[in-house]
Amino acid sequence: MKKYVAFIFQLMIWSGFKLAEWLSHRDHTVYKVLMFAAFFYLAFLLARSILKSNRQTLVITGASLATYGLLQLFLQQVLPLPISS
Repeated sequence: MKKYVAFIFQLMIWSGFKLAEWLSHRDHTVYKVLMFAAFFYLAFLLARSILKSNRQTLVITGASLATYGLLQLFLQQVLPLPISS
């Protein structure tokens, strides 16, 4: 059950990352990478505090990041954003 809770909390963190990324769409790529690193570290620390195991934390963090990425790709295919001029 702890793994599931950590996974759900991490998906919430990735959703927060998507919101922050959307709000900073004009920022340089370097700043977006730094923001991703900060959110990744936050997600890792949260899972580590719940699971108390580095290996399980890495697995859950990788799984939640992969799930988030696949969900974003799927949503881009289903709901393409209009091209603004």
